[in-house]
Amino acid sequence: MTLVLLNPHAQGGRAARRIPALRDWLTQHAPEAQLAAPEALADSIAMLQALPEGSRVVVVGGDGTLNRWLPTLLARRLSMGLVPMGSGNDTARALGVFGLPWTQALPLAVQGPAQSMDTGLASWSDLQGIRHETPFLSSLTAGFDSAVGLRALNGPPWLRGLPRYLRATLHELIHLRTWDLTLHSDGQLKHQGACLFASSLNTPTFGSGMPAVPHARLTDGQLDALLAGTFDRLGVLLMLPRLLIGQHLSHPRVSSWPYRQLEIACPQGVPLAADGEYLGQAQQATVSCQAASLQVVRR
Repeated sequence: MTLVLLNPHAQGGRAARRIPALRDWLTQHAPEAQLAAPEALADSIAMLQALPEGSRVVVVGGDGTLNRWLPTLLARRLSMGLVPMGSGNDTARALGVFGLPWTQALPLAVQGPAQSMDTGLASWSDLQGIRHETPFLSSLTAGFDSAVGLRALNGPPWLRGLPRYLRATLHELIHLRTWDLTLHSDGQLKHQGACLFASSLNTPTFGSGMPAVPHARLTDGQLDALLAGTFDRLGVLLMLPRLLIGQHLSHPRVSSWPYRQLEIACPQGVPLAADGEYLGQAQQATVSCQAASLQVVRR
């Protein structure tokens, strides 16, 4: 069975305008496929839960849409195709479908063969000690970039993509903070002390195309950590152009390494975000790679 599931709120509601054209294409070329665009998150999840295991789901939306539906995609062992209609689209970049018009992305997503890819899983405790389990496709950020992600989500609806994240970054600089983090990577102490952020990448980019870890791969059975030490405002401003062109990894206060499990501890709480979606303040987090856990259509 194939379900084409559109998030009508994606792209600030503009994705919903594609429904008639998508329906017409499916009627002509894939009449067996079902198109749905439920308004409520609970309704879309209920539709996913009702699918037989192994069904194909074509997601029409962006990274936030994928993140909300990912737990059910994994639990039901559903394969996924993607028609990118979001603001960030970092998963679409990694799958090779970013920039495709929907007239090309939809046939590929419906009819293309699926391949295995890794996902990440964050198991974390909030400031009240409540445990959470959050899978992610692209990134799990901790610190400055999570705070930027929250500002981006609350930014003006008319601003999209990378400019939205750059605006949020400049606003976050006004309230620049560091966090006292202890990191253990695959059982080894990797860092202890103040830092700007400690993030994990499954895709090469985050923040709407910033090449955070250009060498990251979806199928290598590991995630890539990205750690930034302490920076003042000027240091962050000077680092941003290097990040935009993928030249930041040579900076002495920036490091990256592959891992399978990362332990993060911050007694005061550090902001977390998954695939750009703000999660909350975490005192502890365990970030793990779930190797070959999702079947996806790639280009």
